Amino acid sequence: MIPAYEPDEKLLELVIKLKESAFEIVIVDDGSGQEFQEVFEHCKQYTRVISYPDNKEKGAALKTGFQNIIGNYQEPYTVVTVDADGQHKVFDVCRVCCEAETNPDVLILGSRKLGKNVPLRSKLGNSITRRIYMISSGVRIYDTQTGLRAFTDGLLPALLKIPGERYEYEMNVLMHFAKEGRSMKEIQIETIYLENNKSSHFDARKDSWRIYREIIKFSASSLISFGIDYALYCMLTAVCGSYIAANIAARLVSACINFTMNRNMVFKSNIPLAKTIPQYALLAILILSCNTSILFLLARLGLNKYAAKILTEIMMFMASWFIQHSVIFRKKANDGRFGSYEKV
Repeated sequence: MIPAYEPDEKLLELVIKLKESAFEIVIVDDGSGQEFQEVFEHCKQYTRVISYPDNKEKGAALKTGFQNIIGNYQEPYTVVTVDADGQHKVFDVCRVCCEAETNPDVLILGSRKLGKNVPLRSKLGNSITRRIYMISSGVRIYDTQTGLRAFTDGLLPALLKIPGERYEYEMNVLMHFAKEGRSMKEIQIETIYLENNKSSHFDARKDSWRIYREIIKFSASSLISFGIDYALYCMLTAVCGSYIAANIAARLVSACINFTMNRNMVFKSNIPLAKTIPQYALLAILILSCNTSILFLLARLGLNKYAAKILTEIMMFMASWFIQHSVIFRKKANDGRFGSYEKV
């Protein structure tokens, strides 16, 4: 399935090679306009082309293609999404397809190794997004922005329910899969950037903000807890004058709120309370001890006590998140939804 916006002749070359490899192909013309209809007309000799007049952007194009596939192909089948700009080799398309066929209900990601020949914009953007995604989800994915993905028909209903109409949709897929404990697996593919990736329609400013905005939504429980914690800390510090006592009281309140939101909304844990509460309490005590010690040290070094609180919370956030994701609220291995995250 190929979403295409204002493609050049590389799309036709890709279609011919995919057809020679025995793929059935669906192209979505994402409102490219009359200037590009000749390319699509040539493609129609080999495949189905779905067109609509206005550009709706990549997420909407992918969903349009998914809906068309559901309505026109009989299960079982495997879907591979491929970018239209010729940056995915047919050999790698075949590899991710085969991997999906042997791993039903696993999202297979064609992972590019971003080496020295990769444009700086692409390398920097992927590096930042990779780290933010890992912090937010607790899952390591090397190439979060790859458009080469494969999966069996059973995943299509879930993919159609995931929000997002633009470039943020592909990141939303990774966030939702991590949150729901669905399996993902990376397969290393060849990295191809043609003419310094100038054919990309990705708007670095607008589309990056949409992607990071969605990640922030998934971090809402930590942001809310931090807001409550910091507000109480400032208020209690002003009232009682002791920033240590204020920090302890604020942490106790915010920890209770954070536990409830993480268990019920973020990780959706099915592990009994009798097991998770003692584990979380132990984690909270450990973090509170480290938190208070770091806060005390920073204050003694002369840092403003309000700025010291913010810096302390940032330092403790990552450790807390990973422990909760990996230990306290981890999905049960036998619940049929959670698998290993591999890179081959």
